[in-house]
Amino acid sequence: MYLTQGLHRALQQRPEVAATVFGRRRTTFGALTGRVARLAGAFARLGLSKGDRIAMLALNSDRYVEALLAAWWLGAVACPLNTRWSIPEIVDALNDCGARTLVVDDACVPVVAELRPGTPALERVVHAGEQPAPEGTLDWEALLAGAEPLEDARPAGDTLAAILYTGGTTGAPKGVMLSHANFWVSAVARMAEVPSPANGVSLLVAPLFHVAGLGRVVSQVINGSTSVLLPVFRAETVLATLQNEGITDVMLVPSMLQMLLDHPAFPDADLRHLERIIHGASPISPGLLERAMKALPHCGFQSVYGMTETAATACSNGPFVWREGVPLGSRELAAGRPCFGNEVRIVDAEGREVPRNAVGEITLRGANVMQGYWNKPEETRAALRDGWLYTGDGGCMDDAGRVHVVDRVKDMIISGGENVYSAEVEAVLSRHAAVAACAAIGIPSAAWGEAVHAVVVLRPGASATEEALRAHCRASLAGYKCPKTIEFQDALPLSPAGKVLKTVLREPFWGAGARQVN
Repeated sequence: MYLTQGLHRALQQRPEVAATVFGRRRTTFGALTGRVARLAGAFARLGLSKGDRIAMLALNSDRYVEALLAAWWLGAVACPLNTRWSIPEIVDALNDCGARTLVVDDACVPVVAELRPGTPALERVVHAGEQPAPEGTLDWEALLAGAEPLEDARPAGDTLAAILYTGGTTGAPKGVMLSHANFWVSAVARMAEVPSPANGVSLLVAPLFHVAGLGRVVSQVINGSTSVLLPVFRAETVLATLQNEGITDVMLVPSMLQMLLDHPAFPDADLRHLERIIHGASPISPGLLERAMKALPHCGFQSVYGMTETAATACSNGPFVWREGVPLGSRELAAGRPCFGNEVRIVDAEGREVPRNAVGEITLRGANVMQGYWNKPEETRAALRDGWLYTGDGGCMDDAGRVHVVDRVKDMIISGGENVYSAEVEAVLSRHAAVAACAAIGIPSAAWGEAVHAVVVLRPGASATEEALRAHCRASLAGYKCPKTIEFQDALPLSPAGKVLKTVLREPFWGAGARQVN
Protein backbone atom coordinates (compact mmCIF):
# COMPACT_ATOMS: atom_id res chain seq x y z
CA MET A 1 0.00 0.00 0.00
CA TYR A 2 2.82 2.41 -0.81
CA LEU A 3 1.69 5.36 -2.91
CA THR A 4 4.10 4.93 -5.82
CA GLN A 5 2.93 1.36 -6.49
CA GLY A 6 0.54 2.63 -9.16
CA LEU A 7 3.48 4.02 -11.14
CA HIS A 8 5.08 0.57 -11.35
CA ARG A 9 1.77 -0.99 -12.37
CA ALA A 10 1.14 1.62 -15.07
CA LEU A 11 4.73 1.30 -16.31
CA GLN A 12 4.12 -2.40 -16.92
CA GLN A 13 0.61 -2.17 -18.35
CA ARG A 14 0.17 1.20 -20.09
CA PRO A 15 3.38 3.25 -20.15
CA GLU A 16 2.24 5.20 -23.23
CA VAL A 17 -0.93 6.57 -21.58
CA ALA A 18 -0.83 10.22 -20.49
CA ALA A 19 -0.43 10.46 -16.73
CA THR A 20 -0.54 14.25 -16.46
CA VAL A 21 -1.64 17.05 -18.76
CA PHE A 22 -0.71 20.60 -17.86
CA GLY A 23 -1.08 23.25 -20.52
CA ARG A 24 0.80 21.96 -23.55
CA ARG A 25 2.79 19.39 -21.58
CA ARG A 26 1.59 15.81 -21.75
CA THR A 27 3.63 13.33 -19.71
CA THR A 28 3.12 9.59 -20.11
CA PHE A 29 3.30 7.17 -17.21
CA GLY A 30 6.58 5.88 -18.61
CA ALA A 31 8.10 9.35 -18.65
CA LEU A 32 6.58 10.30 -15.29
CA THR A 33 8.05 7.26 -13.54
CA GLY A 34 11.50 8.11 -14.87
CA ARG A 35 11.22 11.74 -13.82
CA VAL A 36 10.02 10.79 -10.32
CA ALA A 37 12.94 8.36 -9.86
CA ARG A 38 15.46 11.03 -10.94
CA LEU A 39 13.84 13.75 -8.83
CA ALA A 40 13.98 11.47 -5.80
CA GLY A 41 17.65 10.92 -6.64
CA ALA A 42 18.16 14.70 -6.77
CA PHE A 43 16.49 15.10 -3.39
CA ALA A 44 18.76 12.39 -1.97
CA ARG A 45 21.84 14.13 -3.37
CA LEU A 46 20.73 17.30 -1.56
CA GLY A 47 20.89 15.35 1.68
CA LEU A 48 17.22 14.46 2.10
CA SER A 49 16.31 11.00 3.29
CA LYS A 50 13.46 8.88 4.67
CA GLY A 51 11.23 10.75 7.07
CA ASP A 52 12.43 14.22 6.07
CA ARG A 53 9.69 16.75 5.38
CA ILE A 54 9.46 18.40 1.97
CA ALA A 55 7.12 21.39 1.94
CA MET A 56 5.25 22.55 -1.17
CA LEU A 57 3.88 26.03 -1.73
CA ALA A 58 2.53 26.12 -5.25
CA LEU A 59 -0.55 26.09 -7.45
CA ASN A 60 -1.66 22.87 -9.14
CA SER A 61 0.69 21.63 -11.86
CA ASP A 62 2.26 18.47 -13.24
CA ARG A 63 5.45 19.37 -11.36
CA TYR A 64 3.50 19.48 -8.10
CA VAL A 65 2.44 15.88 -8.78
CA GLU A 66 6.08 14.98 -9.49
CA ALA A 67 7.14 16.56 -6.19
CA LEU A 68 4.57 14.54 -4.23
CA LEU A 69 5.50 11.26 -5.89
CA ALA A 70 9.25 11.91 -5.59
CA ALA A 71 8.86 12.56 -1.86
CA TRP A 72 7.01 9.27 -1.46
CA TRP A 73 9.52 7.44 -3.72
CA LEU A 74 12.29 8.67 -1.42
CA GLY A 75 10.33 7.72 1.70
CA ALA A 76 10.05 11.37 2.72
CA VAL A 77 6.98 13.25 3.96
CA ALA A 78 5.09 15.68 1.72
CA CYS A 79 3.86 18.86 3.44
CA PRO A 80 1.56 20.77 1.06
CA LEU A 81 0.91 24.33 2.28
CA ASN A 82 -2.12 26.48 1.60
CA THR A 83 -1.21 29.13 -0.97
CA ARG A 84 -3.94 31.41 0.40
CA TRP A 85 -2.35 31.65 3.83
CA SER A 86 -0.74 34.82 5.13
CA ILE A 87 3.04 34.97 5.65
CA PRO A 88 2.78 34.34 9.45
CA GLU A 89 0.60 31.27 8.82
CA ILE A 90 3.08 29.82 6.30
CA VAL A 91 6.02 30.52 8.61
CA ASP A 92 4.28 28.77 11.51
CA ALA A 93 3.59 25.66 9.41
CA LEU A 94 7.15 25.48 8.04
CA ASN A 95 8.60 25.75 11.51
CA ASP A 96 6.13 23.26 12.94
CA CYS A 97 6.89 20.51 10.41
CA GLY A 98 10.62 21.32 10.37
CA ALA A 99 10.90 21.24 6.58
CA ARG A 100 14.42 21.90 5.29
CA THR A 101 13.30 22.01 1.66
CA LEU A 102 10.53 24.09 0.11
CA VAL A 103 9.19 23.67 -3.43
CA VAL A 104 7.65 26.81 -4.94
CA ASP A 105 6.28 27.86 -8.33
CA ASP A 106 6.21 31.21 -10.13
CA ALA A 107 3.13 32.39 -8.25
CA CYS A 108 4.71 31.80 -4.83
CA VAL A 109 8.30 32.86 -5.47
CA PRO A 110 7.63 36.45 -4.34
CA VAL A 111 6.87 35.36 -0.76
CA VAL A 112 10.13 33.44 -0.29
CA ALA A 113 12.09 36.53 0.80
CA GLU A 114 9.47 37.23 3.45
CA LEU A 115 9.56 33.64 4.72
CA ARG A 116 13.34 33.38 5.07
CA PRO A 117 13.86 35.48 8.24
CA GLY A 118 11.30 33.50 10.22
CA THR A 119 12.30 29.98 9.08
CA PRO A 120 15.87 29.29 10.23
CA ALA A 121 15.63 25.54 9.53
CA LEU A 122 14.79 26.10 5.84
CA GLU A 123 17.96 25.24 3.91
CA ARG A 124 16.90 25.41 0.28
CA VAL A 125 14.11 26.47 -2.06
CA VAL A 126 13.45 24.50 -5.25
CA HIS A 127 11.79 26.39 -8.10
CA ALA A 128 9.23 24.30 -10.02
CA GLY A 129 7.82 27.09 -12.19
CA GLU A 130 7.79 27.93 -15.87
CA GLN A 131 10.05 30.99 -15.67
CA PRO A 132 13.84 30.86 -15.11
CA ALA A 133 14.74 29.96 -11.54
CA PRO A 134 15.28 33.12 -9.47
CA GLU A 135 18.58 33.71 -7.73
CA GLY A 136 18.89 31.69 -4.56
CA THR A 137 16.65 28.86 -5.77
CA LEU A 138 17.39 25.51 -7.39
CA ASP A 139 16.06 24.90 -10.91
CA TRP A 140 13.67 21.95 -11.31
CA GLU A 141 14.82 20.71 -14.70
CA ALA A 142 18.51 21.23 -13.85
CA LEU A 143 18.07 19.04 -10.77
CA LEU A 144 16.47 16.34 -12.89
CA ALA A 145 19.09 16.54 -15.62
CA GLY A 146 21.94 16.07 -13.19
CA ALA A 147 20.44 13.25 -11.12
CA GLU A 148 20.66 9.48 -11.26
CA PRO A 149 17.40 7.56 -10.74
CA LEU A 150 16.90 6.30 -7.21
CA GLU A 151 15.46 2.91 -6.32
CA ASP A 152 11.91 3.24 -4.96
CA ALA A 153 11.92 3.01 -1.16
CA ARG A 154 8.55 1.24 -1.29
CA PRO A 155 7.64 2.36 2.25
CA ALA A 156 5.50 0.21 4.52
CA GLY A 157 1.84 1.13 4.77
CA ASP A 158 2.17 2.75 8.19
CA THR A 159 4.97 5.07 7.01
CA LEU A 160 4.04 8.75 7.28
CA ALA A 161 3.23 10.08 3.80
CA ALA A 162 1.98 13.61 4.38
CA ILE A 163 1.30 16.29 6.94
CA LEU A 164 -1.71 18.37 5.96
CA TYR A 165 -2.53 21.43 8.03
CA THR A 166 -6.06 22.09 9.13
CA GLY A 167 -7.42 24.77 11.45
CA GLY A 168 -8.17 24.12 15.08
CA THR A 169 -10.70 25.44 17.56
CA THR A 170 -7.80 26.97 19.49
CA GLY A 171 -6.83 28.94 16.40
CA ALA A 172 -3.53 27.07 15.96
CA PRO A 173 -3.22 24.96 12.78
CA LYS A 174 -2.86 21.24 13.37
CA GLY A 175 -0.75 19.01 11.16
CA VAL A 176 -2.78 15.92 10.28
CA MET A 177 -0.49 12.90 9.91
CA LEU A 178 -1.60 10.61 7.09
CA SER A 179 0.19 7.39 6.20
CA HIS A 180 0.57 5.63 2.85
CA ALA A 181 -2.10 3.15 3.96
CA ASN A 182 -4.47 5.95 5.04
CA PHE A 183 -4.47 7.43 1.54
CA TRP A 184 -4.46 4.08 -0.24
CA VAL A 185 -7.39 2.64 1.70
CA SER A 186 -9.46 5.82 1.29
CA ALA A 187 -8.87 5.92 -2.46
CA VAL A 188 -9.54 2.23 -3.09
CA ALA A 189 -12.64 2.23 -0.87
CA ARG A 190 -14.10 5.12 -2.85
CA MET A 191 -13.29 3.42 -6.16
CA ALA A 192 -14.90 0.22 -4.90
CA GLU A 193 -18.10 2.18 -4.28
CA VAL A 194 -18.05 3.82 -7.72
CA PRO A 195 -15.58 2.20 -10.13
CA SER A 196 -13.30 4.54 -12.07
CA PRO A 197 -12.50 3.32 -15.61
CA ALA A 198 -8.79 3.26 -16.38
CA ASN A 199 -9.45 5.16 -19.61
CA GLY A 200 -11.17 7.98 -17.74
CA VAL A 201 -9.80 11.51 -17.80
CA SER A 202 -10.11 13.45 -14.56
CA LEU A 203 -9.86 17.21 -14.13
CA LEU A 204 -7.95 18.25 -11.01
CA VAL A 205 -8.89 21.83 -10.20
CA ALA A 206 -9.39 21.48 -6.44
CA PRO A 207 -6.09 22.63 -4.88
CA LEU A 208 -3.61 19.86 -4.17
CA PHE A 209 -2.88 21.27 -0.70
CA HIS A 210 -6.43 20.16 0.21
CA VAL A 211 -7.04 16.54 1.02
CA ALA A 212 -9.75 16.44 -1.68
CA GLY A 213 -7.28 17.38 -4.40
CA LEU A 214 -4.46 15.28 -2.98
CA GLY A 215 -6.76 12.29 -2.63
CA ARG A 216 -7.66 12.56 -6.33
CA VAL A 217 -3.97 12.44 -7.26
CA VAL A 218 -3.59 9.25 -5.25
CA SER A 219 -6.66 7.72 -6.91
CA GLN A 220 -5.45 8.59 -10.40
CA VAL A 221 -2.01 7.08 -9.82
CA ILE A 222 -3.45 3.91 -8.29
CA ASN A 223 -5.86 3.63 -11.21
CA GLY A 224 -3.30 4.49 -13.88
CA SER A 225 -5.57 7.08 -15.50
CA THR A 226 -5.04 10.58 -16.86
CA SER A 227 -5.08 13.74 -14.74
CA VAL A 228 -5.57 17.14 -16.35
CA LEU A 229 -4.43 19.88 -13.98
CA LEU A 230 -5.45 23.53 -13.79
CA PRO A 231 -3.57 25.92 -11.50
CA VAL A 232 -6.66 27.79 -10.30
CA PHE A 233 -10.42 27.70 -10.74
CA ARG A 234 -11.71 30.07 -13.40
CA ALA A 235 -15.13 29.13 -14.72
CA GLU A 236 -14.39 29.92 -18.36
CA THR A 237 -11.12 27.97 -18.33
CA VAL A 238 -12.72 25.01 -16.58
CA LEU A 239 -15.56 24.88 -19.11
CA ALA A 240 -13.10 25.00 -22.01
CA THR A 241 -10.96 22.27 -20.44
CA LEU A 242 -13.94 20.03 -19.72
CA GLN A 243 -14.85 20.29 -23.38
CA ASN A 244 -11.45 20.24 -25.11
CA GLU A 245 -9.80 17.51 -23.04
CA GLY A 246 -12.80 15.16 -23.04
CA ILE A 247 -12.97 15.15 -19.23
CA THR A 248 -15.02 12.26 -17.86
CA ASP A 249 -15.10 13.22 -14.17
CA VAL A 250 -14.32 16.19 -11.96
CA MET A 251 -14.42 16.96 -8.26
CA LEU A 252 -15.95 20.37 -7.47
CA VAL A 253 -16.73 22.35 -4.36
CA PRO A 254 -20.41 23.46 -4.59
CA SER A 255 -19.39 27.11 -5.03
CA MET A 256 -17.36 26.08 -8.08
CA LEU A 257 -20.34 24.22 -9.50
CA GLN A 258 -22.51 27.29 -9.07
CA MET A 259 -19.95 29.49 -10.87
CA LEU A 260 -19.94 27.10 -13.82
CA LEU A 261 -23.73 27.13 -14.07
CA ASP A 262 -23.80 30.92 -13.83
CA HIS A 263 -21.16 31.50 -16.50
CA PRO A 264 -22.47 32.82 -19.85
CA ALA A 265 -20.46 30.16 -21.72
CA PHE A 266 -22.11 27.23 -19.92
CA PRO A 267 -25.16 26.79 -22.20
CA ASP A 268 -22.93 26.42 -25.28
CA ALA A 269 -20.29 24.15 -23.74
CA ASP A 270 -20.09 20.62 -25.16
CA LEU A 271 -19.92 18.45 -22.05
CA ARG A 272 -21.05 15.18 -23.59
CA HIS A 273 -17.93 13.37 -22.31
CA LEU A 274 -18.58 14.35 -18.70
CA GLU A 275 -19.92 11.29 -16.90
CA ARG A 276 -19.62 12.19 -13.22
CA ILE A 277 -19.37 15.23 -10.98
CA ILE A 278 -18.17 14.58 -7.45
CA HIS A 279 -19.08 17.31 -5.00
CA GLY A 280 -17.82 17.69 -1.48
CA ALA A 281 -15.69 19.74 0.94
CA SER A 282 -18.80 21.80 1.69
CA PRO A 283 -22.52 20.98 1.96
CA ILE A 284 -24.50 21.51 -1.25
CA SER A 285 -27.88 23.21 -1.16
CA PRO A 286 -30.86 21.29 -2.57
CA GLY A 287 -31.57 24.11 -5.03
CA LEU A 288 -28.06 24.07 -6.47
CA LEU A 289 -27.97 20.29 -6.77
CA GLU A 290 -31.34 20.21 -8.53
CA ARG A 291 -30.30 22.99 -10.89
CA ALA A 292 -27.04 21.22 -11.78
CA MET A 293 -28.70 17.84 -12.31
CA LYS A 294 -31.30 19.39 -14.61
CA ALA A 295 -28.59 21.20 -16.58
CA LEU A 296 -26.53 18.00 -16.99
CA PRO A 297 -29.11 15.19 -17.09
CA HIS A 298 -26.65 12.69 -18.60
CA CYS A 299 -24.19 13.19 -15.74
CA GLY A 300 -24.08 11.30 -12.44
CA PHE A 301 -23.74 13.40 -9.29
CA GLN A 302 -21.88 11.85 -6.39
CA SER A 303 -21.45 13.42 -2.96
CA VAL A 304 -18.60 12.52 -0.64
CA TYR A 305 -18.22 13.20 3.06
CA GLY A 306 -14.94 13.14 4.87
CA MET A 307 -12.23 15.38 6.21
CA THR A 308 -8.49 15.77 6.29
CA GLU A 309 -8.35 13.36 9.22
CA THR A 310 -9.89 10.58 7.08
CA ALA A 311 -7.60 11.05 4.06
CA ALA A 312 -10.63 12.48 2.22
CA THR A 313 -13.58 10.16 1.77
CA ALA A 314 -15.38 8.32 4.57
CA CYS A 315 -18.93 8.27 3.18
CA SER A 316 -20.20 8.30 -0.38
CA ASN A 317 -23.59 8.88 -1.93
CA GLY A 318 -24.65 8.22 -5.49
CA PRO A 319 -24.02 8.87 -8.25
CA PHE A 320 -27.55 10.02 -9.02
CA VAL A 321 -28.93 11.24 -12.34
CA TRP A 322 -31.81 13.63 -12.90
CA ARG A 323 -35.22 12.02 -13.25
CA GLU A 324 -37.85 14.36 -14.62
CA GLY A 325 -40.79 14.73 -12.29
CA VAL A 326 -38.99 13.11 -9.35
CA PRO A 327 -37.98 15.71 -6.74
CA LEU A 328 -34.80 15.34 -4.75
CA GLY A 329 -35.29 13.72 -1.37
CA SER A 330 -33.28 12.77 1.67
CA ARG A 331 -31.64 9.92 -0.27
CA GLU A 332 -29.99 12.27 -2.75
CA LEU A 333 -29.19 14.96 -0.18
CA ALA A 334 -27.55 12.66 2.39
CA ALA A 335 -23.82 12.74 3.02
CA GLY A 336 -23.92 9.05 2.15
CA ARG A 337 -23.30 5.60 3.50
CA PRO A 338 -19.93 4.66 5.02
CA CYS A 339 -17.51 3.49 2.35
CA PHE A 340 -15.97 0.02 2.46
CA GLY A 341 -13.61 -0.24 5.41
CA ASN A 342 -15.31 2.58 7.30
CA GLU A 343 -17.55 2.41 10.34
CA VAL A 344 -19.75 5.28 11.50
CA ARG A 345 -21.50 5.80 14.82
CA ILE A 346 -23.57 8.77 15.93
CA VAL A 347 -22.95 9.34 19.63
CA ASP A 348 -24.13 11.58 22.45
CA ALA A 349 -21.95 13.72 24.70
CA GLU A 350 -20.98 10.64 26.75
CA GLY A 351 -19.90 8.68 23.66
CA ARG A 352 -22.96 6.39 23.64
CA GLU A 353 -24.51 5.52 20.30
CA VAL A 354 -27.85 7.25 19.75
CA PRO A 355 -30.91 5.71 18.04
CA ARG A 356 -31.43 5.99 14.30
CA ASN A 357 -32.54 9.47 13.14
CA ALA A 358 -31.42 11.04 16.43
CA VAL A 359 -28.82 13.80 16.18
CA GLY A 360 -25.42 13.42 17.81
CA GLU A 361 -21.74 13.68 16.94
CA ILE A 362 -20.46 11.76 13.93
CA THR A 363 -17.62 9.39 14.83
CA LEU A 364 -15.61 7.32 12.37
CA ARG A 365 -13.36 4.28 12.45
CA GLY A 366 -11.28 2.74 9.67
CA ALA A 367 -7.82 2.22 8.21
CA ASN A 368 -8.10 5.60 6.50
CA VAL A 369 -8.23 7.52 9.80
CA MET A 370 -5.16 9.64 10.55
CA GLN A 371 -2.28 8.62 12.78
CA GLY A 372 -2.75 11.79 14.83
CA TYR A 373 -1.75 15.45 14.90
CA TRP A 374 1.92 16.29 14.38
CA ASN A 375 3.55 17.27 17.69
CA LYS A 376 0.15 17.64 19.37
CA PRO A 377 -0.44 14.64 21.66
CA GLU A 378 -3.23 16.27 23.67
CA GLU A 379 -5.23 17.21 20.57
CA THR A 380 -4.64 13.69 19.22
CA ARG A 381 -6.03 12.10 22.39
CA ALA A 382 -9.07 14.38 22.24
CA ALA A 383 -9.85 13.45 18.63
CA LEU A 384 -8.99 9.73 18.74
CA ARG A 385 -10.80 7.99 21.56
CA ASP A 386 -11.20 4.23 21.97
CA GLY A 387 -10.33 3.71 18.32
CA TRP A 388 -12.86 6.26 17.04
CA LEU A 389 -12.31 9.64 15.40
CA TYR A 390 -14.60 12.28 16.90
CA THR A 391 -15.32 14.55 13.96
CA GLY A 392 -16.96 17.50 15.69
CA ASP A 393 -19.76 17.28 13.11
CA GLY A 394 -23.33 16.88 14.20
CA GLY A 395 -25.47 14.45 12.26
CA CYS A 396 -27.80 11.50 12.26
CA MET A 397 -28.11 8.14 10.54
CA ASP A 398 -31.38 7.18 8.91
CA ASP A 399 -32.95 3.73 8.82
CA ALA A 400 -31.16 2.93 5.54
CA GLY A 401 -27.75 3.62 7.08
CA ARG A 402 -27.26 6.98 5.38
CA VAL A 403 -25.43 9.69 7.27
CA HIS A 404 -26.92 13.18 7.25
CA VAL A 405 -24.87 16.20 8.40
CA VAL A 406 -27.21 18.57 10.17
CA ASP A 407 -24.92 20.97 12.00
CA ARG A 408 -21.38 21.36 13.21
CA VAL A 409 -20.44 20.73 16.79
CA LYS A 410 -17.35 22.85 16.35
CA ASP A 411 -17.76 26.50 15.42
CA MET A 412 -16.39 25.89 11.98
CA ILE A 413 -17.35 27.88 8.91
CA ILE A 414 -16.97 26.36 5.44
CA SER A 415 -16.56 29.12 2.87
CA GLY A 416 -16.01 28.02 -0.71
CA GLY A 417 -14.72 24.66 0.49
CA GLU A 418 -12.18 26.24 2.86
CA ASN A 419 -12.39 25.52 6.57
CA VAL A 420 -12.49 28.64 8.73
CA TYR A 421 -12.44 28.27 12.50
CA SER A 422 -14.15 31.07 14.39
CA ALA A 423 -11.64 31.04 17.23
CA GLU A 424 -8.87 31.84 14.77
CA VAL A 425 -10.74 34.87 13.41
CA GLU A 426 -11.70 36.00 16.89
CA ALA A 427 -8.11 35.75 18.10
CA VAL A 428 -6.97 38.20 15.41
CA LEU A 429 -9.91 40.59 15.81
CA SER A 430 -9.47 40.71 19.55
CA ARG A 431 -5.92 42.00 19.11
CA HIS A 432 -7.22 45.27 17.65
CA ALA A 433 -6.93 48.06 20.20
CA ALA A 434 -10.55 49.14 19.75
CA VAL A 435 -12.13 45.68 20.20
CA ALA A 436 -13.47 44.67 23.59
CA ALA A 437 -15.20 41.45 22.54
CA CYS A 438 -16.04 39.67 19.31
CA ALA A 439 -17.55 36.56 17.81
CA ALA A 440 -17.27 35.06 14.32
CA ILE A 441 -20.07 33.04 12.76
CA GLY A 442 -20.96 31.66 9.34
CA ILE A 443 -23.88 33.22 7.50
CA PRO A 444 -25.50 32.10 4.24
CA SER A 445 -23.71 33.15 1.05
CA ALA A 446 -25.01 32.54 -2.46
CA ALA A 447 -21.46 32.53 -3.84
CA TRP A 448 -19.52 30.62 -1.16
CA GLY A 449 -22.09 28.58 0.76
CA GLU A 450 -21.12 30.40 3.93
CA ALA A 451 -19.36 33.70 4.57
CA VAL A 452 -17.49 34.83 7.67
CA HIS A 453 -19.47 37.40 9.65
CA ALA A 454 -18.10 39.10 12.77
CA VAL A 455 -19.99 40.68 15.63
CA VAL A 456 -17.85 43.22 17.47
CA VAL A 457 -18.20 45.09 20.76
CA LEU A 458 -15.95 48.15 20.90
CA ARG A 459 -14.09 49.35 23.96
CA PRO A 460 -15.66 52.31 25.77
CA GLY A 461 -14.70 55.51 24.00
CA ALA A 462 -12.98 53.64 21.14
CA SER A 463 -13.99 53.74 17.49
CA ALA A 464 -13.23 51.59 14.46
CA THR A 465 -14.74 51.21 11.04
CA GLU A 466 -15.67 47.95 9.36
CA GLU A 467 -12.96 48.48 6.73
CA ALA A 468 -10.31 49.19 9.38
CA LEU A 469 -11.07 45.92 11.15
CA ARG A 470 -11.02 43.98 7.88
CA ALA A 471 -7.62 45.51 7.05
CA HIS A 472 -6.41 44.48 10.50
CA CYS A 473 -7.50 40.90 9.81
CA ARG A 474 -5.92 40.81 6.36
CA ALA A 475 -2.51 41.47 7.91
CA SER A 476 -2.62 38.16 9.78
CA LEU A 477 -5.17 35.94 8.04
CA ALA A 478 -5.74 34.47 4.61
CA GLY A 479 -8.33 36.42 2.65
CA TYR A 480 -11.00 33.73 2.86
CA LYS A 481 -10.76 33.78 6.67
CA CYS A 482 -11.30 37.53 6.94
CA PRO A 483 -14.83 38.69 7.79
CA LYS A 484 -16.85 39.63 4.74
CA THR A 485 -19.20 41.63 6.95
CA ILE A 486 -18.91 43.13 10.43
CA GLU A 487 -21.63 44.45 12.67
CA PHE A 488 -21.22 46.38 15.90
CA GLN A 489 -23.25 45.60 19.02
CA ASP A 490 -23.26 46.93 22.57
CA ALA A 491 -22.81 43.45 24.05
CA LEU A 492 -22.64 39.79 23.07
CA PRO A 493 -25.33 37.36 24.29
CA LEU A 494 -23.88 35.16 27.00
CA SER A 495 -24.96 31.96 28.73
CA PRO A 496 -25.05 31.73 32.53
CA ALA A 497 -21.60 30.16 32.29
CA GLY A 498 -20.33 33.19 30.39
CA LYS A 499 -20.09 31.55 27.00
CA VAL A 500 -21.10 33.46 23.87
CA LEU A 501 -24.45 32.20 22.57
CA LYS A 502 -23.65 31.89 18.90
CA THR A 503 -27.03 30.33 18.23
CA VAL A 504 -28.55 33.70 19.13
CA LEU A 505 -26.14 35.50 16.82
CA ARG A 506 -26.92 33.14 13.95
CA GLU A 507 -30.70 33.27 14.33
CA PRO A 508 -31.32 36.48 12.28
CA PHE A 509 -29.50 34.91 9.35
CA TRP A 510 -30.60 31.27 9.53
CA GLY A 511 -33.86 31.33 11.47
CA ALA A 512 -34.52 29.64 14.79
CA GLY A 513 -35.25 26.25 13.28
CA ALA A 514 -33.08 26.40 10.20
CA ARG A 515 -30.19 24.04 9.65
CA GLN A 516 -26.90 25.79 10.40
CA VAL A 517 -25.30 24.48 7.20
CA ASN A 518 -25.91 26.11 3.82
